[in-house]
Amino acid sequence: MSGAREQFGSRLGFILAAAGSAVGIGNLVGFPVGAAKNGGGAFLLMYAIFVFAICLPVMLAEMTVGRHAQKDPLGSYNQLSGNKPGWKIAGWLSILTPFMIAVFYLVITVWIFGYLFEAVTGDLDVLANPDTFGNFINSPKIFLYMAGVAAVVYLILQGGVKEGIEKAAKLLMPSLFIMLLLLVIFVLTRDNAMAGVEFYLIPDFSKITASVINGALAQAFFSLSLGMGIMITYGSYIAKEADVPNSAKLVAITDTAVAFTAGLMILPAIFSFNPDTNPAELSDSSIGMIFTFLPKIFLALQTSIGYLGASIVASLFFLLVFFAAITSLVSIFEVPVAALMDEKGVSRKKALGILGLLLVILGCFCALSFGFVDFFTSFTSYAGAEKSFFDVIYDVFYDTILPLNGFLICIFVIYRWKRHNFNEALHEGAPNYKGSLFERYVDISLGTFIPVILLVIFINTVCLKYFDISLYASLSSMFS
Repeated sequence: MSGAREQFGSRLGFILAAAGSAVGIGNLVGFPVGAAKNGGGAFLLMYAIFVFAICLPVMLAEMTVGRHAQKDPLGSYNQLSGNKPGWKIAGWLSILTPFMIAVFYLVITVWIFGYLFEAVTGDLDVLANPDTFGNFINSPKIFLYMAGVAAVVYLILQGGVKEGIEKAAKLLMPSLFIMLLLLVIFVLTRDNAMAGVEFYLIPDFSKITASVINGALAQAFFSLSLGMGIMITYGSYIAKEADVPNSAKLVAITDTAVAFTAGLMILPAIFSFNPDTNPAELSDSSIGMIFTFLPKIFLALQTSIGYLGASIVASLFFLLVFFAAITSLVSIFEVPVAALMDEKGVSRKKALGILGLLLVILGCFCALSFGFVDFFTSFTSYAGAEKSFFDVIYDVFYDTILPLNGFLICIFVIYRWKRHNFNEALHEGAPNYKGSLFERYVDISLGTFIPVILLVIFINTVCLKYFDISLYASLSSMFS
């Protein structure tokens, strides 16, 4: 019943929790490297434009649907569509997607937790060894670390919205910001660090291509946790009198600020470690940067601050990334938990038990996908490449389904729920929004070019991921 539904205790709690879901590994490592490889300041400028011009209206749509219905994504779609079967599929996608993303995100968080433990216990020289990561992910210790991460997630979520998610966000997010700023200050005092800052902030517009623009948009969309049902679920936990437009803006600003600040940590550190760094040769993978490249940088610090000092810096970094990962994982997993509670009327404890067990089982399958067990390592193949069980989950539910879910929410609020109902719901708690330029922009963009852009991204991803055909390359050749 909506009257008994849990709610965030404060606007700050909601903003920190929503920002916690958005701030993840992609912000701290993926964004800075993406900027370095794709035009520095030019990529940063495009990212910021996409966050506020495209992603913010989608976030508003998700939050408003959840707040108005006061239900999980499936319940929201069902209620606001009049139980139309087609929209029930969209609701199920908004629940299945975050659950499956939580599966592979659990594995990555386990790796981070393991590296944090090793750094704290003084094994920095081992972590910097190029062979360590391959051995680590196939070590039985992975499953002990997984039990630890699962326990942390359970302890946070069993407390519910106010006593669990909100309390954790109020502790973890400020701690994350403080650690990030401390690391930035430290890195900027290193030799040659300013070369990294210069490369990061000075735009190189000659590198801007269609694929780079697509990359900046995808990074913006993914980093704000859109298409995962999180903002619908969190929207259902805020009061009717809350100002959704301003809250959404603050979440977007916080997310962008963290991504930008992370660039001031990662790029100067890389240039300080090697003044002759060629950004084009940096790993495209956040995983590769975190677990193979950055430990070497931390170890190199021992020449100036000693081994203990280098270990402290490494431990601080991995704690920072762990906090970012755990806040995201909690938010992602809350979506199916809330859905099971709403749709089946079970207690939070029972929902966590059922879904937690399934999450750990599938997480183990993913953890066995890196050479541990052949069946999961060589699970299938498509587009001419062999794919592991981990790869399939990542490709299908993270790369492919998210833009489709974003497309569906845009079409739903404008053409099924109807724009006047959507706008009226947004006016609640936000009197200054009514009649504003921002309202007109959101109204027009959600019904026109934003769903078109998301649909094109979805189609191109399907063509590229599963058939090795680039839609952009095909269109370019047609018009060249």
